[in-house]
Amino acid sequence: MTDFARRTSRPRRTAAAVTVAGAALLSMGAPSATAPARAATAADGPNYVALGDSYASGAGLAGVTDTECDRTTGGYAALVSRTSAGKNRAFKNVTCTGATTASLWNGQGSKPAQLNALTPNTKLVTLTLGGNDVGFTSVVATCVLVASSDPAGSPCKKYFTAGGKDVLGERINTMEGRVRDALTDIRRRSPDAKVIVVGYPALFPDSGIGCSSVPFAKGDFAFLRDTTKKLNRALQRRATAGDRAVRFADTYSLTVGHDMCQPRDQRWIESLSPEKDTMAAHPNSMGQFMMSSAAYAEILKP
Repeated sequence: MTDFARRTSRPRRTAAAVTVAGAALLSMGAPSATAPARAATAADGPNYVALGDSYASGAGLAGVTDTECDRTTGGYAALVSRTSAGKNRAFKNVTCTGATTASLWNGQGSKPAQLNALTPNTKLVTLTLGGNDVGFTSVVATCVLVASSDPAGSPCKKYFTAGGKDVLGERINTMEGRVRDALTDIRRRSPDAKVIVVGYPALFPDSGIGCSSVPFAKGDFAFLRDTTKKLNRALQRRATAGDRAVRFADTYSLTVGHDMCQPRDQRWIESLSPEKDTMAAHPNSMGQFMMSSAAYAEILKP
């Protein structure tokens, strides 16, 4: 299996671009988590539309702007909206915790379909989706529940591959097709938009070696790492399928070494026992900042 982190971190210029983007964000004050996002006030629709799930909404962080969606001012999309990339752009943030690809067309709870926010005037779109299609929350819960049955083995992997069936792989394949359709629809609705598909960060140790503070069986850390990489590869394939207006922002390589098993002061992804103003297995404020840096670096590219 190709190592996603090694493959996507290959060009030094990519890492340099992210570094420059991060420096640019810092020079602009690394947007305050309490600063209000720019409202969508353009008469002909928002110029920047943020689509996606809790990894885009900044779930669990301070500065809640929508309680139903746990949307906050600390999410990467909200941070990007306050950089030069979002300057003077009317911003519409429709990201929502629990969103799946179906939420793009069918809505979620009381919220309308996310794609309804797009107009021909939209010039920038960011998108992070797919984790909930795979069933991320239930997968993590299952891995915790079965860990005691074989603490030194991979009981969660066995559960999801029983009978030779790769359940999560099949879900990722289905999700990839839906993301393909979503990107086609985004380009149809907003033909002049630059679209940035923002991948998922390194939630689990890239080494595959776990930690006692996260209650998974030893072998399942590598299984969950590999599943995250498969998901990111699928998103990257769709984003780099040929349309030059669509880009992929690799947040995985940027966050290796800052997963949920790291010491609290080095952790950008919260553990399963999060602190205040964070959410389990989600980026904390620093993690969201680094995701915004990766997205910003792609936005800056011509």
